[in-house]
Amino acid sequence: MSSLDQHQRLHPSFRDKTTVSSDSSDAHELAKQPLQGLILASHAVLEKAQQRGRLKCSKCGGSRMFFCYTCCSLVGVTLQEIPLIKLPVKIDIIKHPNETDGKSTAIHAKILAPSDVTIYTYPCIPDFEKDKVVLVFPGPGAVSVQDMMQCLHDWSHSRSLYSFDEPCIKRVKSEEVQDATHTAENPKSGTPDEAKGFESRVCPLQRVVFIDSTWNQTNKISTDERLQDLLRVELKMRKTCFWRRQKGKPDTYLATIEAIYYFLKDFHEHCLAQEYNGEYDNLLFFYSYLHSVVNKAKTSAGKC
Repeated sequence: MSSLDQHQRLHPSFRDKTTVSSDSSDAHELAKQPLQGLILASHAVLEKAQQRGRLKCSKCGGSRMFFCYTCCSLVGVTLQEIPLIKLPVKIDIIKHPNETDGKSTAIHAKILAPSDVTIYTYPCIPDFEKDKVVLVFPGPGAVSVQDMMQCLHDWSHSRSLYSFDEPCIKRVKSEEVQDATHTAENPKSGTPDEAKGFESRVCPLQRVVFIDSTWNQTNKISTDERLQDLLRVELKMRKTCFWRRQKGKPDTYLATIEAIYYFLKDFHEHCLAQEYNGEYDNLLFFYSYLHSVVNKAKTSAGKC
């Protein structure tokens, strides 16, 4: 387990481990239940809150379930009853002004990782240090998470703007990442300068930007000149299980919380070179519960 685990505030009495067999006979069932296998805090608190029904938000007075998507605050549950997650990088979400708050999953990330997630409403976009920030968004020139770190290293070293016409295909060798990680975790094994320089050498990434909108609305934000110089990263091999599928869009178009989760999982494995042990699974704490509720409702209505 990584040292990051020490920062994860998970209550043992609420933790629920769900395992998935690697047996090929389970493949069909897994496809039907894409969120199986997550290491999650227990959903018991959400089940109880759902039984109580909607409550008024203490800040805006709106009728809400679990949390207020307008005020980014919990409703009917307390901070002590949900998992809080520490992330390895800061997350900035640029939200389209016309995005329906109640349909957005970006709020999940803000509530579950409040110290590491910031939501901005377009046209508000913060100033970014170009060689330490990436934009997770598909398109020409976008690179994979595996290739991202080498691109940032090359970009930082050259101090020149990266051309998106030809994606960077080089990778940091896994042994180099592991050696540097070992040095950072064990400063005595290297010189003080080596330990101090770990973040800039191996992990130059400081912030990750996501766009929160319907896919038909993304063009205005993604083409904003303030985001044009950012390295773009694409999650090509992931498929959505969002219950609000957008008509005419491929299943590789992810909900915001899915994109954040999958990015961090790939980052942990491929960039930090650490075994993934569910460190960020609880980002899907609300999402996975709502997914099960929607599926049960569809099944009861004979739509599944």
